[in-house]
Amino acid sequence: MLLQASGVDTIDLACTLGSGWGEAAGQLGELVTEIDAEDVPGFHTSGVPGHSGSLKVIRTASRAHVLVIGARTHYYEGKGVDAVAHGVRTAAAAGAGAVVLTNGCGGLNPAWSPGTPVLISDHLNLTGTSPLRGAHFVDLTDLYSPRIRGIAKEVDSSLPEGVYAQLPGPHYETPAEIRYLGTAGADLVGMSTALEAIAARAAGMEVFGISLVTNLAAGISEEPLSHREVIEAGQEAAPRISALLAQIITRTLEES
Repeated sequence: MLLQASGVDTIDLACTLGSGWGEAAGQLGELVTEIDAEDVPGFHTSGVPGHSGSLKVIRTASRAHVLVIGARTHYYEGKGVDAVAHGVRTAAAAGAGAVVLTNGCGGLNPAWSPGTPVLISDHLNLTGTSPLRGAHFVDLTDLYSPRIRGIAKEVDSSLPEGVYAQLPGPHYETPAEIRYLGTAGADLVGMSTALEAIAARAAGMEVFGISLVTNLAAGISEEPLSHREVIEAGQEAAPRISALLAQIITRTLEES
């Protein structure tokens, strides 16, 4: 249905835009079509502020087609892990060979102030589940593409890298949990991305992840945590990080 509605033969790359990243879509190229998520089987309009609730197909200057997923389903919404993985699986079925996963997250490194973009080098899946079932063994050694991370570093050599931990949410973590995560090797913490990345790799896609630090994690800062803070940090950083992401995606498509 997605390809039919957009009138294109295939999708080249998919991009899931999390909190703070939504403006990137407008910098990728020409809008071919925009579809309400609920009009596409398997998708749901997100109830989370900061997510558009639509799917867009965009044609870049090089005539590549990008599927922008603004209707991410989070695990804590209670729709099941298949709903969480549905976006990347749909993109793979439409031909996308790569997926860009973005998010807004908490930072464990005090040097990363709100508004800092961080490349995801690896993850800790602490949701207690997997999008895979049965004897489906998938190697995740180099899950977050070294190639695309290299392209990102060429675009902006100052980009730091870190390990992202996905917890089920929707509550924020306690200071004790953040200390535990730091001991386990996490630099970033949030409620999305890892399950989608696993599903994307299982579908044969190249995966690139980038986080926006929207707040310091619990106990790192004395300030209380709130989703309003996440939205505000994303809005303030949006022009800068959206331009960055558009450049990374454009270069990735050119070098594919």
